[in-house]
Amino acid sequence: MSPAAAKAGWSVVLEKTVRELNGTPCIEFEDEPPAKQQIACTRSFGHPVTELIELQEAITEFACRAAEKLRKQGSHTGQIMAFIRTSPFRQQDPQYSRSASIPLPSPTSDSAHITQPANAIAKRLYKPGYKYAKAGVMLMDLQPATREQLPLDFDETMPENRVRLMLAMDQLNQRYGRGTLKLASAGGIGVLPVWGMKQERKTSAYTTDWLGLPNAWS
Repeated sequence: MSPAAAKAGWSVVLEKTVRELNGTPCIEFEDEPPAKQQIACTRSFGHPVTELIELQEAITEFACRAAEKLRKQGSHTGQIMAFIRTSPFRQQDPQYSRSASIPLPSPTSDSAHITQPANAIAKRLYKPGYKYAKAGVMLMDLQPATREQLPLDFDETMPENRVRLMLAMDQLNQRYGRGTLKLASAGGIGVLPVWGMKQERKTSAYTTDWLGLPNAWS
């Protein structure tokens, strides 16, 4: 198919694809993808959650994962949003869905400073008597970590120590596995949470885990 024919009957994307196949560069490659404007971590629970402490464990986990992504792209967040909801597929259960956001005093990528307002939102939104099926945390108002607005009572030693702490936590979790080091509000280490996703049919990690490789016995 010629570029002219593609242009006459199809989209611009297909026209560029045809030109690329014919040796004419049309699609630019990005050396580094642009930084995300929002970062979210949301999950459906493997089992319904009814207690506030279990809900806050999930919110802590989601907030920490989002904060890790935030640090990885070298950004800070200025606003935290969290939501909780029941399952719309369980029509026999009472339905409830709420979200709220909190602006931060100063932008941060610190897991503890992000988790605290996220859990405050969850506590404010939580109502007993509902079977919660999903929750999530979204980081908004992102900005480069190099541009930082500090409070008037700024202690110059604290940010540096916290940055080193977060770096150490990320390195340990990357080396020894996610959850090796986490905040206390995320629950016990090695304990399967009530809200954990169902993964009975999860595909084995053949390319990243030696234990996931199939065995061939003679």
